[in-house]
Amino acid sequence: MTQAFPFQIVGFDLDGTLLDTSGDLAAAMNHALNHVDRPSVPVDEVRHLVGRGAKVMLERGLERTGGMDDALLAVALPALLTYYEANICVETHAFDGMEAALDRLTARGVTLAVVTNKYERFAVKLLNEIGLASRFATIIGGDTMGPGKAKPDAAPIHEMIARCGGGRTAFVGDSTADTGAARNAGIPSIGVGFGFLNGTLADLQADATIDHFDELHDCLIRLG
Repeated sequence: MTQAFPFQIVGFDLDGTLLDTSGDLAAAMNHALNHVDRPSVPVDEVRHLVGRGAKVMLERGLERTGGMDDALLAVALPALLTYYEANICVETHAFDGMEAALDRLTARGVTLAVVTNKYERFAVKLLNEIGLASRFATIIGGDTMGPGKAKPDAAPIHEMIARCGGGRTAFVGDSTADTGAARNAGIPSIGVGFGFLNGTLADLQADATIDHFDELHDCLIRLG
C-alpha cells in the first residue's frame, strides 16, 4: 500500500523559485533607471535585488546607481510597472525540472499554490502567459492581503492554507522573505539553491534545502 504523502498543501514562491524571471525583471528595471537618466544594472546583479516586490527592487537599483529619493521613485516606478506588464514573459522560463516536480506532487494528491511578493495581477498574468496558472489552487500576490501584509508576514501563508482547504503545509522559496513567512506561519520551509539568493543557502535558515527540483518530492517526505 502506498504511504500517504506527509503534506496536503505545498506553496511556492514565484520569482527565483518556480521561474527564472531575472531577464524580464532586469529589462524592466533598467528601462526605469534609464528613464531617470541612470545607468543599467547587469542581470546577474538584478537577481540579488529581487524578493520584496517591484518597489523595493527599484529602490535597491536606484541606490546602486547614484542614490534613491522619493521624487525619483515616483517617476521611475510607474515606468517600470508599465514596461514590465507589457513585457512580462519575454525571457522568463521555468527552472529545470519544475514542471515534472509539480506533476509528481499533483499525482500524490497535493494541492499546489503560489505566494509571491509580486503584485497579484502580474503574478496571475505571468503564470497564465507561461501556461502554468491552472496548476495552482490559488495565486496570492504581495498586495493581496493589503499594505504591510506581504512576506515575511504570515498573513499570505495563512490565507493560502485557508483557500486550499487546510491541511499540513510546506513552503518552498529562495529568500529570507519566504522562509521567514513560513516560520511566522508555523510551517516548515524548503530553500532552493538555484534561485535568486542574496547571500548563501544557509542564510535562508530553511528547514531543508534542495539544489534541483528533482529533489523536492523526497525532500518533502523526509521533512514530513
